[in-house]
Amino acid sequence: MSVPAQSQRFYVETLGCPKNEVDSEKIIGLLCSDGLQRTDDPSRADVVVVNTCAFIEEARRESIDTILALADRKKDGARLVVTGCMAERYGDELSAELPEVDQVAGFGVPVALGRKSVGLSVTPAPAFDLLNLPRPKASAPWAYVKIAEGCDRTCGFCAIPSFRGPQRSRDIDSILGEVDQLGTREIVLVAQDLASYGKDRPGELGAGAIVPLVRRVAERTDRVRLLYLYPSDLSDELIEAILDTDVAYFDLSLQHVSKAHLRRMRRWGDGQRFLARIDDIRSREADAVFRSNFIVGYPGETEADHDELLSFVEQAQLDWCGFFAYSPEEGTHAVGLPDRVAEDVMQLRLAELRELQDDITARRRDDCIGTTQRVLVDEPGVARSHREAPEIDGVVNVPENLAVGEFHHVEIVDAMGPDLVGIAVTD
Repeated sequence: MSVPAQSQRFYVETLGCPKNEVDSEKIIGLLCSDGLQRTDDPSRADVVVVNTCAFIEEARRESIDTILALADRKKDGARLVVTGCMAERYGDELSAELPEVDQVAGFGVPVALGRKSVGLSVTPAPAFDLLNLPRPKASAPWAYVKIAEGCDRTCGFCAIPSFRGPQRSRDIDSILGEVDQLGTREIVLVAQDLASYGKDRPGELGAGAIVPLVRRVAERTDRVRLLYLYPSDLSDELIEAILDTDVAYFDLSLQHVSKAHLRRMRRWGDGQRFLARIDDIRSREADAVFRSNFIVGYPGETEADHDELLSFVEQAQLDWCGFFAYSPEEGTHAVGLPDRVAEDVMQLRLAELRELQDDITARRRDDCIGTTQRVLVDEPGVARSHREAPEIDGVVNVPENLAVGEFHHVEIVDAMGPDLVGIAVTD
């Protein structure tokens, strides 16, 4: 006899980037529509899903540790299913080496988690498209929306195209439908290569399609934010579209600034081009905010390359910056390159860059003291202005009586590390 669907519970643990969070919400939406109930307690779940990350070695270790921890916590008879990037990339190895796991299911996890997998039916689940699956209404005042899957670039350090595949852009109507369904005050558009949206569909969308998309999303919500912009695709038209949304936040995927070293990385650009673009944006909007990430210790990085990056960081005065140690990834161009950077040298370079950027970020936050900012309250006492992306940057601490999900004007009266303190201002 099959078990009634309503008695079945599921738990989803998500690791990695915002794109994985969107995938998990699509999985949650499908399972809820199939009659299962979500629980926040893995020990009560009939099926436990781990949506893994495989971007770098540290992320893979975290994924394995999480899988084993949940295997210990799940109740007898519950199924443990591993999905996501690590499952897609290392599926056979995970199946062979982790007997605790009942199923490894790549990006096809909802098929594996249909009624059949929890004893509800013997009817196989139909094929599906994870990118375009519906998802639950957002529980927060903001939400990520993934507009494309995969990537067509060949960056020397990145294995994502090998398991996520080439770029595949969504229809604009499907994106707008998801925005409407989520019903949030802020939409954060994400993709592996956001500004290249539409290039893979020249007959329907085409290069530059990100611009009309941003404008149409802006008609449906109060804030639109873009994450992960490749610098060569940051056109004047896209800059103006971003500025027109009143969220002057530019997340630029730079990775390094030495021209010679960027070519080793199979990347475009150089520090002078990047500085010129940043200066151009600031000339249009003095309150523009910038975030970027840089890889330290990629094979061939010299002291001169490192010094050039230090000089850029000092000149650029970016609001937010992440520095990451190079991780050799199987199947990437960089794995076979000579001139590996010693671990101790890499760690010294990281420490030097992080110390420099910490001081810059602190000064940029101090500069906000005395200003009035329009903030969106995400939860009691916690808000964000256009300067802070959710889950990534600092926050603005505000009085707990300010309504969640609403915009308020606050005067910034203090800065505590990356976070600001605001008091309510009468509109």
